Amino acid sequence: MLVQSSAHSQGATVSGPNNGIFNLGQIEQVRVTASPMAATISESTVSAEEAFKFNALTVDRALDLVPGAASGTTGGPRNERLFFIRGFDRFQSPLYVDGIRVYLPADNRLDLGFFLTSNLAQIQVEKGYVSVLSGPGAVGGAINLVTRKPTQPFEYEARAGIALGGNGDYNGYNSSGLVGGATDKYYWQASGAVTKTDQFYLSDKFTPTASEDGGKRDHSDARNYNLNLKVGSTPNSTDEYSLSYTGQWGKKDATLSVIDPVSTQRDWRWPYFDLQSLYFLSNTKLGGTAYVETKLYYNSFRNGLYSFDNANYNTQTTAKAFQSFYSDYAYGGSLEAGNNFGNRDILKGALFYRRDNHIEWQTIFVPQFTEPRQQDLEDTYSVALENRFHITEQIDFVAGASYDWRHLIVAQDFVDPTTKVAGSFVNFPLADGHAGNAQAALIYNYSDTGHVYANVSDRARFPTIFERFSTRFGSTLSNPSLKAERAVNYEIGGGETLFNTRVDGAVFYSNFTDGLENVPIQFCDTTSTTAKNCTGIGGLPGTLTNVNQTQNVGDGKFYGFEFSADSRILDDVQAGVRFTYINRNLDAQNPINPPLAPSFHLTGLPYSQTFAYVTWDALPNLSITPNAQIASDRWTNTTSGASYFKTGSFFLLNFEADYAFTDNVDFQVGARNLLDSNYQLVAGFPSEGRSFFINLRLKS
Repeated sequence: MLVQSSAHSQGATVSGPNNGIFNLGQIEQVRVTASPMAATISESTVSAEEAFKFNALTVDRALDLVPGAASGTTGGPRNERLFFIRGFDRFQSPLYVDGIRVYLPADNRLDLGFFLTSNLAQIQVEKGYVSVLSGPGAVGGAINLVTRKPTQPFEYEARAGIALGGNGDYNGYNSSGLVGGATDKYYWQASGAVTKTDQFYLSDKFTPTASEDGGKRDHSDARNYNLNLKVGSTPNSTDEYSLSYTGQWGKKDATLSVIDPVSTQRDWRWPYFDLQSLYFLSNTKLGGTAYVETKLYYNSFRNGLYSFDNANYNTQTTAKAFQSFYSDYAYGGSLEAGNNFGNRDILKGALFYRRDNHIEWQTIFVPQFTEPRQQDLEDTYSVALENRFHITEQIDFVAGASYDWRHLIVAQDFVDPTTKVAGSFVNFPLADGHAGNAQAALIYNYSDTGHVYANVSDRARFPTIFERFSTRFGSTLSNPSLKAERAVNYEIGGGETLFNTRVDGAVFYSNFTDGLENVPIQFCDTTSTTAKNCTGIGGLPGTLTNVNQTQNVGDGKFYGFEFSADSRILDDVQAGVRFTYINRNLDAQNPINPPLAPSFHLTGLPYSQTFAYVTWDALPNLSITPNAQIASDRWTNTTSGASYFKTGSFFLLNFEADYAFTDNVDFQVGARNLLDSNYQLVAGFPSEGRSFFINLRLKS
């Protein structure tokens, strides 16, 4: 099985009734309509089989198989897995599950390591050009996790596996199960999974420090659970109606920096991190040429973050200790309709609505006090139109436009909670947002196997509640009037099959404006009791104070190229490679805002990344796949943010072997980081050393 990539990716996963993909849950794609391969531009996919083959138990690991995408980590006390699509991060590239956006109203700090792959049929990765019909906010790309759908009267799958350290020590386990069935009139399915990590082990080359003695990585444990339930009706060959429930539950600790003093560490733990979604999806054909699709959903998100006095997590008695709680929900939907005019011109339109409600509060222990609940309430709307014109048998032209607006209803905070008397509510000034978007693509399909294309996409995304209002433990000033970030993405790409080899590639350039960063400013504090030396809001006297504030600091340029190749070298040998190069710069500040520090760099993403594999079918039922992941250095900074430096490049040699006892039973063994490289993605947070895995799969 080849790792699908670039425009060729959809050739192996074309929408259809019997491919195991929940087609209602896919987001919009721009296809080469004249291609018998049904190729899709600006998209890569990872199939369920590929995720299993390379032991990508979580979505962040699966993204490392995709050109133009990369995973990363925040490091620090948050310990979150990140993703980047052509340089754009989780704030600028939406995450969907079955086309329903997963969005955390306060800060959208999604941890991609919480999302498991065992119940997925496909991961769609849209890059640069994301159809406006998919909804607002896709500045740089989008990820859609498409669940599985039964195709047989009865089917099942069960998996179990264990993870081992470099010395054979037990690290954790994973297990999953799926059962379902389908007829020509209805289908049903239930699936669930758990991934339990007790710890991971550092490389033997790691040098112990005051906060980490090596071997087992302290506080590296995590638990992830998910559940997906689905029922659907297919009354005829064109219409489909489905009701689904998805639940995701997790808990984790946060590893400590190995370079920071023990006294400055933040000892954080997430006792729960829960996401649940109930959604209805439908597609109805109207007459011979028109259709209507609907999405209706209700999402909930609950999160607890506990800070302790020490790394033993056994007391909360000092000023650094707290318990912070989020309790959020969102509901909304979309309506899409389209009509095919003469089999050459397809006009589509969509309407979107979403309401986000965020509730937060915290308990502090010096003095003992629990805040009242604070609320942020916001509505988001979007209207989109797209036209797809089949100019000739070989040329397609696609153009789309949308308009997004956001209405802020409530924005609250609770300040100075040191005593019950002094604490008070703050109702922030309310400001709405508006943004237009436009895009176009031209595609030339010059043969049955080859095509080239060019596209441009101008998209915006609104700042989060966190960016506008969070005080970040008292160090940051709110900024209700933040503007939307914007990127204009340009891309030229193509693909061709020659001599049993498929090659796809693209060059891309993004002009990024009004980028949001937290910068130092001087603020005239009219509440200060010290000597007055400035005039503040309302003409009141105040004191100049050094604080930070999130601002639209300026403009930048992201550019690079990517390519992939897959080849059947011999009858029993196939090989593939994915390469990405990305350069990111914020290189111009708006004159009215303070400049970034001269040492500032965008962090977390390597300049180049390569994934390569060779699969040898040694026996009819045995395949062996050595593979490698290579990444250049990337910028990182100290925990305080005072200085920036590079982490260094790394080379990971991995291995996987799969033995099929029967068509229904697979046994898999493998290793990651065979050379036991000591590497890090963020300063002070070394990654896992050599590890092994053993998996067993039973399927119908």
